[in-house]
Amino acid sequence: MASKDLPSPSEIALITPGSEQPPTAMGFGEAPNNRSSADSAAAAPAAEKVQMKKQLGLLEGVAIILGIIFGSGIFISPKGVIREVEAVGTSLVIWILSGLLSMIGALCYAELGTCIPKSGGDYAYIYEAFGSLPAFLYLWDAMMIFVPTTNAIMGLTVASYVLQPFFPEECKIPDGALQLLAAVMICFLTFLNSYSMKATTKMQNVIMFTKVAALVLIIILGLVWMAMGNVENFNKPFDNSETDPGKLSVAFYSGIFSYAGWNYLNFMTEELRDPYKNLPRAIYISLPLVTAIYVLANLSYLAVLTPQQMVASEAIAVTFGKKVLGVWSLIIPILVAVSAFGGLSVHIMASSRMCFVGARNGHMPSLLSHISIDKYTPTPSLVFLCALSIVMLLVSDVYVLITYSSIVESFFIMLSVSAVLWFRYKRPNMERPIKVPLWVPIVFVIICAFLIIVPCYVAPYEVGMGVLITVIGIPFYYAGIVWQNKPIWLQNAIGKVTLTFQKLFMSAKEEKD
Repeated sequence: MASKDLPSPSEIALITPGSEQPPTAMGFGEAPNNRSSADSAAAAPAAEKVQMKKQLGLLEGVAIILGIIFGSGIFISPKGVIREVEAVGTSLVIWILSGLLSMIGALCYAELGTCIPKSGGDYAYIYEAFGSLPAFLYLWDAMMIFVPTTNAIMGLTVASYVLQPFFPEECKIPDGALQLLAAVMICFLTFLNSYSMKATTKMQNVIMFTKVAALVLIIILGLVWMAMGNVENFNKPFDNSETDPGKLSVAFYSGIFSYAGWNYLNFMTEELRDPYKNLPRAIYISLPLVTAIYVLANLSYLAVLTPQQMVASEAIAVTFGKKVLGVWSLIIPILVAVSAFGGLSVHIMASSRMCFVGARNGHMPSLLSHISIDKYTPTPSLVFLCALSIVMLLVSDVYVLITYSSIVESFFIMLSVSAVLWFRYKRPNMERPIKVPLWVPIVFVIICAFLIIVPCYVAPYEVGMGVLITVIGIPFYYAGIVWQNKPIWLQNAIGKVTLTFQKLFMSAKEEKD
């Protein structure tokens, strides 16, 4: 790329009002009378348009799905299931049902991703099916809460596993050390995602095999443990099982949390080579594999550890390793740290595409819809989410924030899958390369509705706070998007800020084919 004639920062054009934007897309006020984005098109050779490249094949697609699902959840959250149900057999049933629910949901996303081949995932589908306001509210929750809090928590998880060997068991790791290391890792992965998609995806491919190897190791150790006759934990597996619907729904949430991420490849559809084939294939390969590995891993955990030991453990995989590996137990936290690190990288990469598409539709500041003119990555979106994630590291109640929003996020996922039913009704002749049986989205929506309604009874305060966070976005929608006739001084100010960041990031508006 060094020999390429790239435009100077001053030649990078601003987006002008109404240029390739939907009717509501003048949100957050673009500056009037700025130069057209055609200037940047003229500055760059036609052979290398300023747009994100189709660099993801089937292997990379599988790596993205496995990379985000095999984060740290399976190494930590199994105690959330066993704590609620209190029985080994019921716990395994919930893990199986959580996997089946995820597979049903993934089938729906395979249809959505091939009939609406746009990046942005849930945001794109809600926008296409239900319009601007619901899509904006999802984006509001995602950008303000879901994404940065998840990045912060994943960063803190990696940091805790990296630092733990340097502190005695009785010594608590200082919060400042955890936050600093988490911030460094988030910044590094943001830089890597901005600098080279090829390097990032290669790293994720390697980490994917490491993640699978870690879980296969846990499964083999558990099977060997059981083969040695240690099966007493499975005597009367359903004794004293919890039957309260509220607690069962909370247990399902813990299980589903570990499967979360099966829809993340849909955030990057436009960067997939041959998405009509590779998107569904990646989903069909990943989800059955995840379900089988998760159920077998939990079988191993439950064979080695009693329910009481699992509830008392802060990191089940580490406790498991200490019991079966002895002096070699250090292998487990290293593998967990690598796994969580890879999950964080995938989350940063995929969520930045949702931010990018939202800005492209006018639901976020226009500068976030720009692409690096030499790296072809959404650098402004990546940096924006990096800054929000670091802010979340400093929030003492970051875990509480994600608790407030988890029910709302489930509602929006249900809304996304409802789009399958809506399109079947409103657009019966819509091109559908993949068409799932109608019972599949119906079953998913019904189960999601149950998992949303029950917590309203069990945890009304948390649900209310999640709804409040969402509703706060409505004034921003009307001020930023509906109100188009903003004062000239405000539009000029936003235009100057946009130009400044264009120069800083060497970025320009995406050029269409």
